[in-house]
Amino acid sequence: MHVLSRTSRRFRKIALVCAVSLVLPACNENKEYLSSDRPRLNSKVAMRDVTFHSAALGRDMPYRAILSVNLPQGSKLPVVYLLHGGGGNFRDWSNNSDVARFAERGLILVMPEGDESYYTNSAEHPQDRYEDYIVNDLIADVEKRFPVAANRANRAIVGISMGGFGAVKIALHHPELFAFVGGLSSALDVPSRAFSFKRIGQWAHQRSIFGPWGSATRQENDPFALARKADVHAAPYFYLTCGEQEGLFPTNHRFANLLEQRHFRHEFHLAPGGPDWNQWNARLEDLFSSLLVLLGTK
Repeated sequence: MHVLSRTSRRFRKIALVCAVSLVLPACNENKEYLSSDRPRLNSKVAMRDVTFHSAALGRDMPYRAILSVNLPQGSKLPVVYLLHGGGGNFRDWSNNSDVARFAERGLILVMPEGDESYYTNSAEHPQDRYEDYIVNDLIADVEKRFPVAANRANRAIVGISMGGFGAVKIALHHPELFAFVGGLSSALDVPSRAFSFKRIGQWAHQRSIFGPWGSATRQENDPFALARKADVHAAPYFYLTCGEQEGLFPTNHRFANLLEQRHFRHEFHLAPGGPDWNQWNARLEDLFSSLLVLLGTK
């Protein structure tokens, strides 16, 4: 009979513990993910969760939509796409902010799942075309299912952190699609970040999305490079804000200066606090005020 050595038995035990530790946290996270879904709604708005097939990603993807329950017959409404940050999901905006109340003002709010993609077509994984998923698949599905005014003048995109990067970059790539872009604590420097031993896991993940340092794909997804060559007259209106205690503040300030130098229509606000939902939620009234003025509904 074969007898395992002490070393072999020890390695098998370690492997079993590791396997269990990988499964159990995932189970716990899934339970927490579902049990913590507590959207901040009121009686004047309705929420709908949708799952649809994305051709760009080759798989089904979820998104959440919020709109007023009192819609005039035959009405067509502006739509705002709200992109979550890193480590988040499509439920974040509805659960962590009071954004749902702005649906009362005649807007449809759409919150897609972005995973950890930076809303970018991956350089190393051709099946992860997240920008194409947003601009082609998601918009088409939303306009098929909901009473959307399907034109640039009635379309906005807003994001926080990773989502702020995605919103700004997508709007610069597709100025024909969006009249308004909002970025809160936007991670605008990600494609230009150098290698760091302290964040080697994060760096490797970002490299898989944006490609090697100095590559064409990094330049093509760098908001600074895009803003330098963009047609200012065709660009959307920019609303940017960042907390004064954030490491991202210098980057956002530098980007706002670039917009100023090139005479983009924009506003930039310094907010108290750090990168958290308390700060972001406090900026929403001002952000949506600027959006509604642009739409001509305020």
